[in-house]
Parts: sequence; structure tokens; C-alpha cells
Amino acid sequence: MTRQDGFIAGVEAESQALLDVAKKMLIAARTAPKARGIDNLVTGIITPGPVLDQLRAKMEEMAAEGGALFHRDSQNIKDVEAVVLIGTKKGPMNLKLCGFCGYDSCAEMEANGATCAYNPGDLGIAVGSAVSVAMEHRVDNRVMYTIGLAAVKLGLLGQDVEIAYGIPLAVRGKNPFFDRK
Repeated sequence: MTRQDGFIAGVEAESQALLDVAKKMLIAARTAPKARGIDNLVTGIITPGPVLDQLRAKMEEMAAEGGALFHRDSQNIKDVEAVVLIGTKKGPMNLKLCGFCGYDSCAEMEANGATCAYNPGDLGIAVGSAVSVAMEHRVDNRVMYTIGLAAVKLGLLGQDVEIAYGIPLAVRGKNPFFDRK
């Protein structure tokens, strides 16, 4: 909190700046190129509190099912200032002569419950754009599928989102996402 004399503690200023960077990351994801200009992205930011606790609990539950990486990552996000979520809906691009999904048509793909190849591609481009913003502002980050999958299972980005990534953010003297056990 800013004191009456105008002093802002460094930790508070860093925390405020980190949230601004998270918001800019969402902008970068939103404006990233997308196939046919169709925007299937859904984004959000989780800050410390009940939703982050719920996400960590889900990750621990998934770790108990045999996913040791979920435990490691749930511990890794225990004290982060924010987690950026970026996911995509599974919508067909309705391109003629495509077949990248493995089917002859979008109708056949949908009938078989498959995913349009462009949706995860667009998601990857959006995530790359977002983390470049974090990098430009020297905010520690790491792309984690474990966070994204737990968020999908909790429906945090809505029931239409089936593919997502989580990007935890931190400002520390040493990147907490580097030397992970």
C-alpha cells in the first residue's frame, strides 16, 4: 500500500506490475494470428485465493491418479502472483481440401469427435505471443500443460474449452520455475 509520504514498497510495486503484464499477455494472445481469423480462444487470470487453491487441489487429485508432474507443478505454483490461462474451443475451420485432422471433411471430423488441427495450432501461437510479453518484461514464467488440463477439468474457462495451458508468473530473485524437482 502506498504510504502517505508517497513511498511504494518494491514488493508491492512488483506485484502491481506483474498483474499488468498478465493483462498484456491476454492481449497478445487475443491478437495473435488465427486460422481464417476465427477466434476460438478463451483466456483468464487467476490470482492468489480460492480459485488458485481449487486449481492446486485438482492438480493434487490428478497426481494421485498417477501424474507425478501434477504434484510437482502444484507445489511450484503455491506462491505465484498470478496464473494466465489460455485455452481454445474445438471449432471447425470449414476449409475445403484440408484434411489436416485426418478426415476428409469438417463434418466427418465433427462426427468422429476429432479436433480441428488449426485449434491447437492457434493456441500454440497465442501462448507463444503471451510468453513473449512476459519475457519482454522480465517476468518469470513457464508454460504448463498440467495447469491447463486441471483448469479444463474444473471448467474454469467454460465447458466449451477442451484444450488449455497455464502460465504461472512470478517476480523473484531466482526463477522458481527453473530448478524444479
